[in-house]
Order: sequence, then C-alpha cells, then structure tokens
Amino acid sequence: MAARIVRPAPLQAVAPAPVALGLPEEVPARQQAWRGASGQSYPHSVYSLIACPPLPQSSYILVRRDAHGRRTALRVGLGRSDAPTLNLAQVRQRGAQLGANEVHVHFLAASDDERRLVACDLRAGLFGTLSAEPGGTGI
Repeated sequence: MAARIVRPAPLQAVAPAPVALGLPEEVPARQQAWRGASGQSYPHSVYSLIACPPLPQSSYILVRRDAHGRRTALRVGLGRSDAPTLNLAQVRQRGAQLGANEVHVHFLAASDDERRLVACDLRAGLFGTLSAEPGGTGI
C-alpha cells in the first residue's frame, strides 16, 4: 500500500467586513486636524468607535459624526495606561456613554507632559462643544 502525504492549502486570512455606520465615505487614510485654543493644529487619526485598535498612551477626542458628515467633539481625554487594551476599553466605555461613533487619536505627543498639554489646549479650544461630565474635567 502506497502512502502519500497531502498538505492542506494554506489558510487565507479573512478580514472582517467593516461595520456600516450609514455615514458618507471618506478617503481611505482618514485624518482630521483639530485646532486648540492656542491656534496650534493637531493631526488626529480617525477610527470608528468599534474598529478602533488598542491605544498606547495618547490624547484622543470622542466624536459624534452625523449622517451629513458633521462632527461634534464630545470629550477630550488621555489614554494613561501602559496597557493599550485598557485604554481602548475606557475609550469605548466613555464613547458609548456619550453617544460617540468616532475616536480621533493624536499619536505625535511623545511624553506625558506633551499629551496633557495637547489635551488641555484642545479642551480649551473646543470648550463650547464638549459634553458636560459629572465628577471632573476628564483630563
């Protein structure tokens, strides 16, 4: 009896389909610049609340984007943990509570002091649009 080794075909990774939010499509590499009270512009990478990857220590803005593409900033915050998945869990929880459907993340600040400065500048610049949060400033 002859034996033959059969190797299975390599499995191809299947990426999950993106979650449809019913929002207008944008360019594939989504970026958004937000301006602080100082006039400084801060580039942010834009993710849906659901598809946001684990976040390193960074500053972020929780945003509600409506069906017409208008964005409303709801909260400026900081991912403070060394554990990126913990930062993501906190962002998703607060985002769900506030009704956010996007997370705008600023990755360029290198230190805790720079991240806090960016968050404070953005919070001051967006003061009139941010949601009122009981129990503190959220920074």
